[in-house]
Amino acid sequence: MNRRGRLVLGALGAVVVGVLLWEGYKAVGPADGLSLAGARVLPRTDDAAMPHIATILSRFADPELSGGDPIWLVVLQACLFTLRSVALGFVLGGLVGLLLAVLMQRLRIVERGLLPYVILSQTVPLIALAPVIAGWGGRLSIGSYPWQPWMSVTVIAMYLAFFPVAVGMLRGLQSPAPIAEELMRSYAAGWWQTLVKLRLPASTPYLFPALRLAAAAAVVGAVVGEISTGTRGGVGRLVIEYSREATTDPAKVFTAMIGAAALGLAVAAVIGFSEFLLRRRRVRA
Repeated sequence: MNRRGRLVLGALGAVVVGVLLWEGYKAVGPADGLSLAGARVLPRTDDAAMPHIATILSRFADPELSGGDPIWLVVLQACLFTLRSVALGFVLGGLVGLLLAVLMQRLRIVERGLLPYVILSQTVPLIALAPVIAGWGGRLSIGSYPWQPWMSVTVIAMYLAFFPVAVGMLRGLQSPAPIAEELMRSYAAGWWQTLVKLRLPASTPYLFPALRLAAAAAVVGAVVGEISTGTRGGVGRLVIEYSREATTDPAKVFTAMIGAAALGLAVAAVIGFSEFLLRRRRVRA
């Protein structure tokens, strides 16, 4: 079995294990959960808290409202709406991260002064930052085009996506052995030639893991941004809307959650497929 087959089999196995754990705990776990010192350690297993997997999946085929579109179509449309912010945030965050990594590799003083702040930026609570970004965006405009709520979500996604790329690419650009750098200097190669011919190819093993993390972070940022800013149309807002019906229709809440998780997996799969194509081309070369 090749590597791609093992990845597919591993992914299917993970899904099966997750379903078995869910149903197994629901079958043997206490209905009221388990609490220690007033804190709930294990969740409740009644149908209001943990619906059966079959119930959740069957809910996708039901109409969202009486006579309306089925839930799977509503969730798909919401995911496609969120995908716009995810894609833009991922691309912009990746470019910002790449530029910061190149700048920090080029100037050691920039690395020493900027890297701590790059790391510190990820400690700011996103749920507190999102309303601030939305408030600033409400006062901006792009020419005659007013700032849209989805743009604030894109900025939040970019904010989370740039960090893995900046750190991963910095490590990749610094990975060439000293003897390889000395060889480039012996050829009288300048900084730009060394970057293109040596450092960027050497950073490829670090780039794609960073891109996968950035893609997942962009999805998280977009979903949380939609929840925090109240942006309508996306899967984040759908989670909030469905959660209002959690007491009467708990399975409906999980449909939006599964949609958000599927969006993250789809974006990560695109990055993984791109990595596969690049490696295949390099092997042929």
